[in-house]
Order: sequence, then structure tokens, then C-alpha cells
Amino acid sequence: MRKIIIDCDPGHDDAFAIMTASAHRDKLDTLAVTTVGGNQVLDKVTANAQKILSYIKEDMPLAVGQATPLIKPIHTGEDAHGESGMDGPNFHEYNYKISSTNAVKYMHDLISASEEKVTIVAIGPLTNIALLLRTFPEVKDKIEEICLMGGGVDRGNRTPTAEFNIYVDPEAAKIVFNSGVEIVMAGLDVTEAAMMMDDEIELLKNKGKASRLTWELLQFYSKASKRFGFEGSALHDLCTIVYLLRPDLFKGVKYHVDIETYGELTRGMTVGDKRPVPDKTPNTLVLTEVQRVEFIKFFVESLEILDERLKQ
Repeated sequence: MRKIIIDCDPGHDDAFAIMTASAHRDKLDTLAVTTVGGNQVLDKVTANAQKILSYIKEDMPLAVGQATPLIKPIHTGEDAHGESGMDGPNFHEYNYKISSTNAVKYMHDLISASEEKVTIVAIGPLTNIALLLRTFPEVKDKIEEICLMGGGVDRGNRTPTAEFNIYVDPEAAKIVFNSGVEIVMAGLDVTEAAMMMDDEIELLKNKGKASRLTWELLQFYSKASKRFGFEGSALHDLCTIVYLLRPDLFKGVKYHVDIETYGELTRGMTVGDKRPVPDKTPNTLVLTEVQRVEFIKFFVESLEILDERLKQ
């Protein structure tokens, strides 16, 4: 069983990743969920993590991480995720325990204590992960890989060249990509193909509690997606968890990836060296293709597993 830590900034698609990981406890042992400022400010994304974990009756430890990027002020994603960071459903109660207010130290302790290597699933800005690697470099040997949602070697979304998670804290991303730890990058190259279409979303409406919650989340999120010019809703962060569970649904290419931190037009750009003979050894598996229909089918089946559990 793969041991993972989910570092996130919920976020609608973060919620889908957490729910899918929870549905597959037999394959993924989630040691903790940690939060970082990103889609909204830290207090809001932490509350959103509490809401989701409480709703699906989980007992994963929850630790609070960094509120702001390493250098510059935080840039949130309210235009995509709303005032709460996860607009849509009305959560009545979410009394969920916070295990630590120092996520970096908490991750270090969990990884150090684990007899097996740990995979970090990073689906927000990379501030917590950069600090972990800089503060406790000895943990690198105990990290299996970092599977992250961020970047895009062909395009951006927050700017023409930069994807949101990397744009929020490019200095942190540069540390992570140059850390020597194996990286799987689910960037816009693949996540924008991981679309859930309106007719597929509607099939969730009259199912169980997890499916219904997903439908409610997507009622807001799909409207934002259409404002950005998409036919469906790109389930960005979900790609990381599905990749770990079903790597057969994806294709990718190994590139050397580095992060631009200075450019006036390119700050936050993930620069993949696509030359036949690159200067440096490839450090990142960049996911480039996904079997969309099978991806959505797997997600729906995962929600149905939760639906059954929540009946109890």
C-alpha cells in the first residue's frame, strides 16, 4: 500500500482528490492532509479541508501549513473558487480536529517515522514542500516521489505562460523541481483534458451523499470553467490521485523542468527542455495524455464507494 501525504488548498478539485483518496483506503494510506494558502487564504482553505473530511467521515490527520508564499504576497483564486474558496454547497457543521499548526514539521515527523517511503501529493502552491526540503533535507531519501498538480510545458492559465499553483509561489516551485526528488507533474498539458462534461455531472445529482456533494460543488465550478472558455470542468487536482491509482490511464514524457522566477511576462513558467539533447538530465515525468472517458468513469466509481460507506 502506498503511503501518501496530501498537501492542498481546497478548492473544488482538491476536494475531489481527497474524496477519491478516501474511497481507496485499500491502496492509499493517507498519513495526513496539510493545507497551504492558495485558492483562498489559509484560514478558508483549512476550513474547507475540515468541511470535506468531516462530511465524508474521515479520520485523516489535518495539519495547517504556510499562509503566504516564500517571498511575495499571496495571489488567490477567488475567480475560480469563490469567496469561500469552495463555493457551492452549504456545509452545516464541520467539527474536525486539527492535529498540528506546523505542517512542515508534521510532515517531517511522519516521513521520518515511516518504515516505507512516502509519496507527497502536492496540489496547491509548493510553499510547504519547499520549506520541508530546505529545512529537513534528510527527508529526501524517504520520499518516493512528489506527484504534483502544477505548471504546463505548453501554456499557462493564470498568465499566458504560468499555471496558478506555480505562479503563486515560483520560488518554492524552483526549490522543489531542483531538489533531486523524483517528480510527476500533472500540469495543464493533461489536466485540461481531464474534463467532466455537463451531462456526466448531472448523473451525480440523484445518487448518494458523496456524489450529490460533488454535483453541488460542480454547479459552481462548472460555471467558472465556462467563463474561462472550457466546454466542461477540468478536474485538475484529481489527476494526481487517479495517476497514483490508475497510471495506465495516462501517458507522459520525461523532461528537465525548471521554473522562471524573474521574467516580466514569464514569472512562474514551467520551462521543459524539449530539445533532442537537453543540457540537463530529465527530472520530471510530465503527464501529457489521459483517457478522459475512463478517467471520469473511475472518478464516478470512486464516489459510489463513498456513497455506500456514508450510508452506514
